[in-house]
Amino acid sequence: MRLIASMSRFAATAVALALAGGLTACGDDSEPAAVDGGGTDSAGTITVDHMFGSTEITGVPQRVVTIDLQWTDVMLAMGVEPVGYSVDSFMPESGVPWQELPSDAAPLPLDDGPPIEQIAELQPDLIVGSYSIVDQAVYDQLSGIAPTIAGLDAQQVTPWQDLVRTAGELLGEPGRAEELIAEVDGQVAAVAEALPGLEGKTFSLAQYVVGDSLYVVADEQDGSSVFFQQLGMTMYPPVKAEGEATGDTRIVVSTERSDLLQADVLAFLVNGGDESDLADIPGFGQLPGTVAVLDYPTIVGLNTPSPLSLPYSLERLRPYLEEAAGDSGATG
Repeated sequence: MRLIASMSRFAATAVALALAGGLTACGDDSEPAAVDGGGTDSAGTITVDHMFGSTEITGVPQRVVTIDLQWTDVMLAMGVEPVGYSVDSFMPESGVPWQELPSDAAPLPLDDGPPIEQIAELQPDLIVGSYSIVDQAVYDQLSGIAPTIAGLDAQQVTPWQDLVRTAGELLGEPGRAEELIAEVDGQVAAVAEALPGLEGKTFSLAQYVVGDSLYVVADEQDGSSVFFQQLGMTMYPPVKAEGEATGDTRIVVSTERSDLLQADVLAFLVNGGDESDLADIPGFGQLPGTVAVLDYPTIVGLNTPSPLSLPYSLERLRPYLEEAAGDSGATG
């Protein structure tokens, strides 16, 4: 899912692993990473805490490199055109459907990790990434080029609201950041209001990497779970229990574990194949809930959510949400 390629494209797109081939209840209530300072004064300095320590940024960055999809979306939504951005080779040839990138920005393939030399050639004054910066060594290489901000927390997928607030401080525009959050959260809230039948329904976000395994998001604190919880839904209890037992935010199980897919709403990706490959999963055709087999961009938009991807993915998921809510719940 932010997540996926072979085991890595849920992963590759999300975190080196999890989609292979990807808050508690609401991102708004989560505790953002510490950011001190801010403002538009080019001489000002702010400090951002992240999983590898803290980074000081002086002045408003002018040449930003984004090395994961979430940060690219956040910067674009905040009006910043990155000089370099990560690309996902599993996306359509036309690119990420919700992005409009500058023609002179450099695409950065991450199949073998961040391309350090190519990034250095761009002469960035800020590098931002979360799940794409997976270890200290990679962070040290990047921070040797320019101030670098890694994942803000230990989650595989950081709530996008936290990234937007951090961007607002970096750019000296915290007010704009809050307006952006309110706008997108408002769209989700409108769907929740229109579909009250979703309240209390269970959800699962999963993928099948063809010929491999099932990958299922199993942590309520993970940023990919926020959207569903904002709709009034809860994580499917057996999935949550499995995650607690293994300690993994995204669990990897055999195709025999279709019992973990029996949520009221299942958002699902066939990674590396098509719907005919669902025959590999015993009982998939008899799942009791609403099953939304979605395309790669839509699932990535849910798995590594951003202020640009969520409206896109919500539109494509909505028919399934309406079905799950029941006819009496669709009021708008």
